[in-house]
Amino acid sequence: MGNGSTKLLGHKQGWIVLITRSQSVQLGLTLPELLIGIAILGILASVGLPSFQSWMVDTKIRTAAESIQNGLQRARAEAVSRNTGIEFILGADSSWVVRIANPVTIIESRSGSEGSKNVTGATEPAGATTISYNSFGQIAPNADASPTFTRVTLAASGSSKLLSVTVNAGGSVKMCNPALATGSHITAC
Repeated sequence: MGNGSTKLLGHKQGWIVLITRSQSVQLGLTLPELLIGIAILGILASVGLPSFQSWMVDTKIRTAAESIQNGLQRARAEAVSRNTGIEFILGADSSWVVRIANPVTIIESRSGSEGSKNVTGATEPAGATTISYNSFGQIAPNADASPTFTRVTLAASGSSKLLSVTVNAGGSVKMCNPALATGSHITAC
């Protein structure tokens, strides 16, 4: 039995039978199968696209809030480590600058286009843009006598999500969700 099968596979006609049979195996997709697959993919994309776009805008808001929170924490830490007054100045579209108050020396800055383009912030009190920290890391009066902001609420068009960054009188910073009732959740303001 072993010899017969060896002869068949070693024989030229046997190879032709094997080659012919392997060529009849279908590889790939037919046109209707491909069109159905593309249609299903299109339906899934149209259903998921609005959720994806909303997620992207919400991510920009979170990025802006985290950046401002980090900038405020950096300003406070620099004030303590350098034993001097440090200013955090909030700009348009969630941009900011951390600088030494006197003489003016920029330590770090962030452009609003760095991951959070078109995110806007409203400060409390309205129009305030600066927080000054003293060498103990506490809030100090601003050098230009302008009001010190205590909260920045960030929003973006195309999203109902809001995030706030708050600063208490001692200088500590917290990111919170103003949409949640106070005390209802750890992230509530």
